[in-house]
Amino acid sequence: MILGIIPARFGSTRFPGKPLIDISGKSMIQRVYVQAKKSKSMAKVVVATDDERIAQHVKRFGGEFVMTNQHHTSGTDRCFEALQKTEGTYDFVINLQGDEPFIDPSQIDLLAELLNEDQTELATLAIPVNSSELLFNESEVKVVLNKDKEALYFSRNVIPFLSGIDKKEWHKKYNYYRHVGIYAYRKDVLEKVTRLAPSSLEKAESLEQLRWLENGFNIKVGITHFESHCIDTPEDVERVLKLTGKAH
Repeated sequence: MILGIIPARFGSTRFPGKPLIDISGKSMIQRVYVQAKKSKSMAKVVVATDDERIAQHVKRFGGEFVMTNQHHTSGTDRCFEALQKTEGTYDFVINLQGDEPFIDPSQIDLLAELLNEDQTELATLAIPVNSSELLFNESEVKVVLNKDKEALYFSRNVIPFLSGIDKKEWHKKYNYYRHVGIYAYRKDVLEKVTRLAPSSLEKAESLEQLRWLENGFNIKVGITHFESHCIDTPEDVERVLKLTGKAH
């Protein structure tokens, strides 16, 4: 069975109170929760939070929540605590981003399909890069894959470098992918990765998943064609509403 967990902190540096912002009549965390519940793959969905305001809000709209420690440095750590505190026996955990209110449920199901492969320890998603602007945007994390669709490396930089080709044409000459920040973990692997010390590559790129690669874990990557719309700042709200056609 798969447990879906939505980590939600109130104290975001760039956008305090982000989970509770109103997006066309519903809070962001409610929108993520509703979309997650549409997935056919997860036995249960819970919000993992360290804030009573978020917990009470989730309770009011009929969702389930788990209170977690305030001092977690990552969503992965928060997920492991939430797994320990959630009743039931689960084989896998899917970590859903609390700031993607319009995630498509089929993306979650695609990720869950990767867990059916016996060798899968960790899994995530990626989307083909279709523009030079996206490719060279350092806010967009790129992922390099091997022939088996396993992650070789994640970077904010563009890898590989294409020698002798105009950079504006790179996305047309090579299959680049950008990372969609949703993760699946086998239960025992989730426990193992939370016990790893921060790695040199992780610190260099500020990307937690590099810690897993640096310690020899395999990350399967599913290819999705649904656009990922993350809300990091107040300015992102209207932009995402326009992109999704949900603006007033």
